[in-house]
Amino acid sequence: MSELLFGYNTNGFAHHRLEDALSILAELGYGSVAITLDYHALCPYVGETAWVKATKTIHRLLTKLGLRSTIETGTRFLLDPRRKHQPTLISPDPADRQRRLEFLQMAMDTAAALGSDALSFWSGTPADKAPRSTLMERLVEGCLELCEDATRLNIRLAFEPEPGMFIDTMPRFAELHKRVAHPLFGLTLDIGHLHCMGEVPMEPHIRRWKDVLWNVHIEDMKRGVHDHLMFGEGEIDFPPVLRCLNEIGYTGGVHVELSRHSHDAVESARKAIEFLQKC
Repeated sequence: MSELLFGYNTNGFAHHRLEDALSILAELGYGSVAITLDYHALCPYVGETAWVKATKTIHRLLTKLGLRSTIETGTRFLLDPRRKHQPTLISPDPADRQRRLEFLQMAMDTAAALGSDALSFWSGTPADKAPRSTLMERLVEGCLELCEDATRLNIRLAFEPEPGMFIDTMPRFAELHKRVAHPLFGLTLDIGHLHCMGEVPMEPHIRRWKDVLWNVHIEDMKRGVHDHLMFGEGEIDFPPVLRCLNEIGYTGGVHVELSRHSHDAVESARKAIEFLQKC
């Protein structure tokens, strides 16, 4: 078996310059990075000239450090400084849905510029009381439009089921995946989310979706509580999960997601990779 490719999400380095975070992660032994676009990390709203310069700089640094990458779009307040994670692809206002769509399209351009493995995104939380069928129609419409750009740029779209959001479980993802039905539309699988939602054992989910599994998030968690914890502080038994990823031949990044650990980013990243390597 080959070694898994461990990575780290930059939302856990919120107080670092992106260049410094990448250098630190490479020094610690990570082979991939999940770059969460934000004000301080490849913000797509800085203007074309500044964006081109920034992406070229980061692309050169990733190459120099030997880091692969994915692009993450879960930043909290970039699109709306007053509403966390809003607007979304299921927002009631078409103009709001378009804002999210355009952000994801710019994120896709960033993924293409960096040669990233995938673009990761999620459904968002409903902001109105529309019936489930209407919410699904909005989401499918947005995903299909993204698939057109993904085809043009040859970028994999990795959709993440998220606790508390419209698509929060694997059966709901399966419904969405069937509706979108596009070869570039796949999955971001968060190990902690599976445990949080009681979708255990995890190995059957990993095996079922192995052909479209393009991104993995990993952290510890307790059942029923959506709180990303350092390894050993939750309830997950990780060796069988990592073994299963290896057995299916998964070659993408296994990205640690500890967005609330930025106050101790370097030590948290160090502890995380030491734990995973021991597993």
